[in-house]
Amino acid sequence: MNQQRSPSLLPSLRGELGDRADAVRVAGEPVSWATLSAMANGTAARLLGARAVAIDARPTLQTVIAVAAGLAAGVAVVPVPPDAGPVERSHIIRDSGAEAVVGAADWPDVALARIELATDGSLLAEPADDVAALIVYTSGTTGSPKGVVLSRRAVAAGLDGLASAWQWTADDTLVHGLPLFHVHGLVLGVLGALRVGCRLVHTGKPTPAAYAAAQGSLYFGVPTVWGRVCAEPAAATALRSARLLVSGSAPLPVAVFEQLRALTGHHPVERYGMTETLITLSTRADGERRPGWVGLPIDGVRTRLVGDDGSAAAHDGDTIGELHVAGSTLFDGYLGRPEATAAAFDDQWFRTGDAAVIDADGFHRIVGRQSLDIIKTGGFKVGAGEVETALLSHPSVLEAAVVGAPDDDLGQRIVAYVVGSDIDAAALIEHVAATLSVHKRPRDVRVVDELPRNAMGKVQKGLLGR
Repeated sequence: MNQQRSPSLLPSLRGELGDRADAVRVAGEPVSWATLSAMANGTAARLLGARAVAIDARPTLQTVIAVAAGLAAGVAVVPVPPDAGPVERSHIIRDSGAEAVVGAADWPDVALARIELATDGSLLAEPADDVAALIVYTSGTTGSPKGVVLSRRAVAAGLDGLASAWQWTADDTLVHGLPLFHVHGLVLGVLGALRVGCRLVHTGKPTPAAYAAAQGSLYFGVPTVWGRVCAEPAAATALRSARLLVSGSAPLPVAVFEQLRALTGHHPVERYGMTETLITLSTRADGERRPGWVGLPIDGVRTRLVGDDGSAAAHDGDTIGELHVAGSTLFDGYLGRPEATAAAFDDQWFRTGDAAVIDADGFHRIVGRQSLDIIKTGGFKVGAGEVETALLSHPSVLEAAVVGAPDDDLGQRIVAYVVGSDIDAAALIEHVAATLSVHKRPRDVRVVDELPRNAMGKVQKGLLGR
């Protein structure tokens, strides 16, 4: 049987792949597929008929069971970040139409039916593949977070495409410690294992020691995690026995890529996606892996590159355009926001808002957000990412973020925020000018103690300079 083409979304929880005693382990707490299935279906019986169910998405086994229960019931699962404040939490619950909550430990402000996990249940009928699996909230540059509706069909297509690209099978052991309220940790890192049928170890916290001790074959991490692993060489070298190290959710610095290669013997796999598209691009288990490049479209996905004038941008590895995506992994729309949904598409093509380049072989490199990371300075278009890479190649720089600031003469001037020691601003500016082109050098260098980041390690550039 081809496990990646099962008509069931989670065949491991429907008895299609046998049983495994230590199938899922979260923060040291194990459960078998059979027990997880019984608890998920028992809880699901109490959710039948609801429009949506909110999940307190802490990294616990209870969260995994609650998510599986919502999926078994055919009820849209709404993962709520555990650090969400009352205003954000209330918006997510109200906007999603959630009628019950599973696993809420401390939500005194939420007036919803609270569902306790059931201890036993029989197998429920498989919901249709066009039913919403998840409503994941994503923040834009303005307004309240939008609910991204992801169908069961899209989730299955994305996971099957990655299983093919990564040669991901039931023989793997997947290890990660990522949050369970984002696509990376929840869809790839939990549902992926349950669909493929491999063992899952969620470390609770993604510490280098926990990763080293897990003895996995497939590891997921964000750049912050991989940077910390590299900072502890003993932990990094323990990953030499793994099959693949996968990095995503933010660009992996070239220096960290090279450190991982040196310490673990692995060229990490880099991939790209959004909440609205799931994962659409990736380097391959059996293919080339270049630092800073996110590879080729997975099965079922098409991409195009569009210039400022709406025409096709050249695939020359240098010309920057907006990345558009089409295919089977796309979301169904923003919940209750038809105008926002319509504005996000050009016919069947989703406008990602991300700037990218594509080379003659179809390899993709993400330059950054169109709105933040493309700096138009003195008549030139400069990608913030390449300036950041140049800055990070200087020995005094540990972290860097580059933005454009209004300038009466240039339109925008390049401003670099850096973390490091013994920073010489003039020397850094000259380093970039010599590494890239003179017009790509920062005009200002500002030394900071740390860069503002979200839970997935992405730098929040909108907060710089405040």
